[in-house]
Amino acid sequence: MTTINELADRDCQPLKGPQHQLDADAVAARLAALPGWELADEGKAITRTFRFKDYYRTMAFVNALAYVAHAQDHHPDLGVHYDRAVVRYSTHDVGGLSENDFTCAAKAEQLA
Repeated sequence: MTTINELADRDCQPLKGPQHQLDADAVAARLAALPGWELADEGKAITRTFRFKDYYRTMAFVNALAYVAHAQDHHPDLGVHYDRAVVRYSTHDVGGLSENDFTCAAKAEQLA
């Protein structure tokens, strides 16, 4: 079984093409390591809402996540609100979920 720490310790790799898309079993195994994350967009994305006490804490998380996204060259779709941030990962270049999505989701968990 894959753990959140194993996922977070990885670095994203440049991926292009459908051969890098994870199959349903691989997605399920990685999703099990990330409580609170859910499949979205008919299994082509994962998403989670992170809740915070106020706007300052929300923005601190979003800014830290932006730093990680830049360092990993893998960027989430974000919805930023007063007391929450909605984070969505999908690898557009593979047409669905890749290892990079779960790596970055685990890194987001560590930030929160």
